[in-house]
This record gives sequence, structure tokens and C-alpha cells, in this order.
Amino acid sequence: MTSKLFSPLTLRELNFRNRIFVSPMCQYSCQDGMPTDWHLVHLGSRATGGAGLVMTEATAVVPEGRISPCDTGIWTTGQAKAFQRIAEFIRSQGAVAGIQLAHAGRKASTDVPWAGGHPLIAGTKGWQPVAPSAIPFSASHPTPRALEQSEIAALVDRFAEAAEWALSASFQVVEIHMAHGYLLHEFLSPLSNHRQDEFGGDIEGRMRLPLQVAQAVRNVWPSGLPVFVRISATDWVDGGWDLAQSIILCRRLRDIGIDLIDCSSGGLVPDARIPFTSGYQVPFAEAIRREAGVAAAAVGLITEPEQAEQTLVCGDADAVFLGREMLRDPYWPLHAARSLGIDASWPVQYERARK
Repeated sequence: MTSKLFSPLTLRELNFRNRIFVSPMCQYSCQDGMPTDWHLVHLGSRATGGAGLVMTEATAVVPEGRISPCDTGIWTTGQAKAFQRIAEFIRSQGAVAGIQLAHAGRKASTDVPWAGGHPLIAGTKGWQPVAPSAIPFSASHPTPRALEQSEIAALVDRFAEAAEWALSASFQVVEIHMAHGYLLHEFLSPLSNHRQDEFGGDIEGRMRLPLQVAQAVRNVWPSGLPVFVRISATDWVDGGWDLAQSIILCRRLRDIGIDLIDCSSGGLVPDARIPFTSGYQVPFAEAIRREAGVAAAAVGLITEPEQAEQTLVCGDADAVFLGREMLRDPYWPLHAARSLGIDASWPVQYERARK
């Protein structure tokens, strides 16, 4: 029996053993941005579980770009070395090792979720967030400081430097986070970007920084390895960022040399009405794949093997990202293979439990 879900995918010179990708999922388990044994076991188990790509959580390119003080970062040699053993273990299990580079923007400086996730006050454990404009995420969040133009130019360099650190750490895919209401998404959306300079205004201005970041990362990343971008295809709010604008952005990203668009949505404002139903974001991947002419991955409430298989067979996406389902079951790919009648390879240490 054949399966699209378990067929290889090649992007540039990199081969993925299947099209099951592990979404970036924050673990809030670091100190000073340093990944730990938790990350080795958490990410490593998804590699032994059979995923084609294992992606790290949103990893900040500067300290103030972390969502919380407990997020991972990659702005030092020590952080890169700590990531290296994780990336090398992922690769040793036959999976591709990926890292998501991020800046939280106005949603930075919050406590960990199990402590309430509330904004942290600058000067204690927290710091003042930055954003395109001095507009808070919500009434309970502090007003961010609007970035100066010189700071925007420096941020482009920080993303490029983070990509170079990621390469030294043995990662094979780098993904730029432009989604979920974080900094680059904040620049894209007219709801959060009220700037009057070259980085605001019409769509060209609002896309300027995200495109500069994409170009800078592509420039330093090896030509044989792919670069991904995660977007929020819509804000789910009238007058905000939407699918039509996303298609324009993705065409530009394609021309820069971005290889795959990771199609999510929402996150910019707290009161968006999002229709959380099975596969609700799949149509975004299909539209971007068709209209922008770039590979796309679907994400969001994809839980069943047959659902994932059908998404690919119908041509709606080139791969699927799984998040919470992978938290519930690190060995989802092996179980999915059995469900679909595919003879997927198991780690030799686990073979005696296969039947």
C-alpha cells in the first residue's frame, strides 16, 4: 500500500523521510535561553517516534524577544552548543532537525502558562516589550515601546546571526516566525502597525521588515538547505491581515527563495473569533500553495492519520504540522503508519514491541 503522508519530500537538497512535521511548541523550561535535558528528551522522543521533521520551539534571536524568561534563545555560543547535541540526536534518529527563529514583540515578557501567563513588570523578572507601534496587545498588557528605525535595521542582523548560530548547531531547516501576533506579524497587520515611516502604511511598507528578515536569513543559510516561514494567514478580524494579503506576501517570499510556508492563523488580538474545527486552517495552505506557487504545510486540529493523508492526497498541502497531538502521543507517526497499513521502520531498540 502507498501513502502520501509517508512518501518522502525533497526541498532543495534535503530529504524528509515523510511529511509529518512536529510544530514548534514552547516548553518554558529554560534559564538564560539555554535548552536543557528536557528539550533533548522532548524533541528527541518525537524523532524516535518517526516524524519527518522535528522543529524546536520559538527561539528568540535577542533576550527581549522571548515570550517569557524561560524561553529558548540563540544569541550566544553556549546556547548554540547546547542545541547542537539536541539537533545531532534528532538527526541520528532519521528525522530532520529544524529551529524556529522568533521575536515576541509586544507579547514578550510574560510569565509561564502554569503561573498564569500574566505580563511581567519591567525591572523584576520582566522587561518593556517593543513593537512597531506603541499599541498594547490587550488592556492587561503594558504599552510597548515603538522601535526606532536604527533598531529595526539591527533586528535584521540579529535574525541573520541567529541563523548562523543555528547552522553551527547542526540544524538543517530554519523557520522564521511571522505568525501568532509576534513581532514580524505585528509589522504585517494594519491593526498593530500604525507607523508613518517606510515600515508602515500600505502593504509594501508593512511587509518591508519581514521581507528584509527573510532575505537576510536566506542569504546566510546554505543554498542546499530550505528556509521555512510560519505565517498567520488571517487575523480573523475585519480590517486586519487576511488571506489576500498573505498570498501577496508569500509570492514575495517565494521570489526571495523561501521554500515552504507554514500556514497558521490568528494570535494578533485577544478577541478574534476563530472557528476551531477539525482542519480549519487547511484551506489557507491550499490557497497559498495554489495562488502563490510555493510549497505549503497545513497545521491546526489535524489529529487523525486518515485526515492527514487526505489533506495531502487532495493537494491541499505538501506536509502537515502536528502540535498538541504530538504532545499527547510522541509516537503518532508510528501509530499512523499502522493505521494506514504502511510498513514504517521502528527504532531497533523498540522492534520487539512492534507487533
